[in-house]
Formats: sequence, structure tokens, C-alpha cells
Amino acid sequence: MLSRIKSPLNPLLVKHKPPYIATVTQDILYSLLDHCSNGNHVYQTHGFMFTRGLDQDNLLLSRFIDTCSITGLLDHAISVFSHKTCKNIYLYNTMIKALLSNSRVKDAVFVYNEARVIGLRPDSFSFPLLLKAVIRLGKGGLSLGRGVHCQAISVGLDSDVHVGVALVRMYSCSGYVCDAKKVFDEMLVRDLAAWNAMVSGYCKVGEIETACALFEIMPERNVISWTALIAGYAQVNKPSEAVAFFRRMQIDGVHPDEVAMLAALSACAQLGALELGEWIHGYIDQHNLRKSIPLNNALIDMYAKSGNINKAMEVFESMNDRCVISWTTAIAGLALHGFGKEALDMFSRMERTHVKPNDVTLIAVLSACGHGGLVELGHWHFNNLLPRYGLQPRVEHYGCMIDLLGRAGCLWEAQELLNLMPFEPNAAIWGSLLAASRIYGNVELGERALQHLIMLEPHNSGNLSLLTNMYAAAGQWNEAGLTRKVMRDIGVKKMSGVSCIELNSRVHEFISGNRSHPQSERIFEVLSQLSRIMEVVGYMYIESWNLLDDISIQCDLV
Repeated sequence: MLSRIKSPLNPLLVKHKPPYIATVTQDILYSLLDHCSNGNHVYQTHGFMFTRGLDQDNLLLSRFIDTCSITGLLDHAISVFSHKTCKNIYLYNTMIKALLSNSRVKDAVFVYNEARVIGLRPDSFSFPLLLKAVIRLGKGGLSLGRGVHCQAISVGLDSDVHVGVALVRMYSCSGYVCDAKKVFDEMLVRDLAAWNAMVSGYCKVGEIETACALFEIMPERNVISWTALIAGYAQVNKPSEAVAFFRRMQIDGVHPDEVAMLAALSACAQLGALELGEWIHGYIDQHNLRKSIPLNNALIDMYAKSGNINKAMEVFESMNDRCVISWTTAIAGLALHGFGKEALDMFSRMERTHVKPNDVTLIAVLSACGHGGLVELGHWHFNNLLPRYGLQPRVEHYGCMIDLLGRAGCLWEAQELLNLMPFEPNAAIWGSLLAASRIYGNVELGERALQHLIMLEPHNSGNLSLLTNMYAAAGQWNEAGLTRKVMRDIGVKKMSGVSCIELNSRVHEFISGNRSHPQSERIFEVLSQLSRIMEVVGYMYIESWNLLDDISIQCDLV
């Protein structure tokens, strides 16, 4: 690469070159750095810098460190950085950024501390970089984050908008949204990034209504603002509200990006809103949005949960690159639709491509065995979680196995596994045992399951209703009546039925006995008309049968 660039400079005269020659040399260096694509290019460029004394220029060395980071030569960058004398804060910031880009979080913190030890004053770029490192450390980094906050105050940069936004994000990601709000309220200048950080912070901790209230008073909004609300509502299992915000975003003229599409598809999957999901898929194709692996995974999940498993498999097969989540989503989708054998065949394909399954993949596999009634195969996969796949069984794996045994009628074996599991059984496990005991008429097991469910889910009317039906099916009417009395005494009410209808890419939700829908009067008027029509049709149907009976009698007499 160097041979193609002819430098007019003599390395021996580099210290005495005129200013215009120094500028030309720097331009050549910038060009070299822009064209570096592998290690050899980087080493040659470093030689060009070294022979001309350019490796001691902090600004040029910062560009060189960036290039090393991009081309995978971070260790070489660290070596050059450590041998540099008279480093300034700009060079330290560049090194911290490079370390963070390569997930060397603790090293980034170490470099920051070194800058402070030698007496350099952190600037408005230093603190956001370090706070990004704190976020990656998780809740364990909160004490470090508070220390950084104190340092920002001590140097008078806590009022800087970039530092303020970074602090809001740090506290929000650590779950301390009240501290984030305090920083937000004390900011003298709040830009759009600050508002978005605060809205996202409330969404992350599930305070979606507070996030929505803040969103409504924002002076301006962008796609990030809308996406935060859509994802927030989907996260707290309010997909109807998420879809409503997605539609509002379109009306507001904001074009959704890949992240917004991911959030909207998640809501569609929860609702089973196939029509809207298909529209989103068409929008992605029409606007040539990049079909990343996460976006394709979301499409597979949406189609599978919305009832179109064939389209889900079509998206899966069209993917050029797949990750473990892609395979897991496809397996889970097939299992959900009752295609147990096909799901297990998909898992075999996954193993042949040398993609290592994770614990969620094995949950999907065990679920497929459950839907297909494949007890022996389920046993094999469960027993090989640790030996073959290196996975410690989780409570969800035990739950799938107990559900599999319960569905197959192996109630005694299911109870044995329940007693052996090293976890406290959750409501899902006891619920599957209650359902299995009802199917196979095991009242004793049903009573035991219900005792635990009442403690875990005291206000879930479905459990008591299931036990009532089980008593009734066994002819134990006294027990059935007592169970209904218990429901009345403890104030447990049967949950109202809910149905959803998708019309013109909009999901309408109807709750039994609820007239909150804006068109409820018109809906009930139409229902009344249908009822009258059905009465007339029913009367005509009965009269027709009576006429046929009369004709039949007359024929017999003849």
C-alpha cells in the first residue's frame, strides 16, 4: 500500500520540515489510515509514522488507535499507547473508547483511573464514555457510577448536557429511575436525547404510565421516542397499547426504523395480529430496510404466534445467516402448532450445522416432545442437558418434563420428578399437574396442586374453577359446591372473557360485560338485529322440519 504513495519527504529532515510539508505528511497519513484493512497495512502505517516522528502527535496517534481497534489490533494499540509519553485527555478518551468497543470494560476503567492519577482533568467526553462502561458492568457498577457522578460535580461538568444524558442512562439501566429523574430535573439544558433517556428509563423499570405522561409533554419527538413507548408497552404485556402507539407514530409522519419494527412485531406476536404483522413485513420489503437477523427472528415469531406457521418457516428458510435464536424460534413455533416431529427434525438440522443450543432451545425441544407425546425422547433430552449440551437444568426444563409426563398420563412419574427437582415448583408446574389430574380424574393430585396454587396465585379463579369441574366430573357434587362457596367467601371472581378481532390492521379488544369500546352502542345494535334474524331463521327451520314430518306421516299412511 505504501509503495503506491510517493512521499517527497526525507525521514532525516522530518524535524526541520516546513509547515506546508508537515500538512502534506499528515494528509498522507490520514489517507493511509482510511485505507487500512488488515494487520499488514496497520504495521506499515505505523512504520511511516515512526520514521517521521508522527507517533508522538496525540491527535494523529488517536486516529491510529481508532484504526487498530477497527482492524482487530487492539493489543498493538495498547502497546503503542503505553509507550507514548506526554499523553493528553483526548488520547486517553480514544483509548477508553477503543477498549469499550472491544468489550474490555475493566481495562477501560483502569485507563480512566490512570488519567486521573497523572493529574489529567476529565472532559465532557470522558464521563459519558466511562458511564457507558458502568452500564455494561450492570448493577455491580452502580457504586462506580455514583463515584463518577461525584467527580463530574467536582469538576463542574454535571450540568453539561452530554454528561447529564449519560448519568440519566446510567441510573435508569441500574434500576434507579428516581435518581435518573433527579438528574434530569436538575439539568439546565435538556435536549431530545435527555428526554428520550428519561422516557426509556421509565419503560425499562415498567413504569409505563409515567413514561407515557412524560412522552406527551416532550417538546419534540423522534423515532427513538416512539420506539421506547412501543417497546415499553410490549414489555409489560400491553400489546394493544403498543400497536396503538405504532399507528400514532405513522399518523405523526415518523418513519419507523429497524428497532421500531422489532418492537411492533413483538406486540403483534403477543396479540396474534397477523394482518398488521403482514403489513409490517411488506413495509420492510418496500422500504428496503435491512433484514438483520433479529428482525427476521421477530418475523418468524410473529407469524408462528399469529397462526401462519408456513410463512414463519418461509422466512426462516430465506435467511442467509441464522443464530441460535433463529433456530430456537422456529423450533418453538413448530411445537406451538403441534408439529412435534417437525420441531425435532429442525433441532437435528440445527445440530448438524454445529450451532450450539442454549437453555431456551432445550425448553422448546422438550415442549415439542410434550405436544407430540414423545415421552422416551423427552426423557433422553432431559437427561442429556448437562452431559451432552453442558446446560444446568432450570426450573423451566423440569416444568416441561412434568407437563410432558402429565399429558401422557404418567402422573406418578410426574410427582416423583417434582419431588426430586432442586427448585421450588412454580405456578406453571402446579397448573400443569392440576390440568393433568382433571384429564385423568386424579382428584387427590388435583387437591394437592390446588393447595399450592392458592398460595402462589390466590386470586386466580381459573384454578378453583378447574377443581370444581374435576369434582363435578367425578360425581363429587358436595365438594364441587363447597369449592364454589370458597370462591364466594374469599371474594374470588371468575375472570371475564376477552376476545380480540383484527380489522383493517387495527386490533379491537372486547371484554365480557364491558361497554368501553367507542362503538359499543352500534355493536350491540347490530347484535340485537342478528339475534332477531336468528330467531326468525330458527322458527323457519323448525317449521320446515314439522312440515317434513307431516309429509313423512302422510307417506307412511299411503
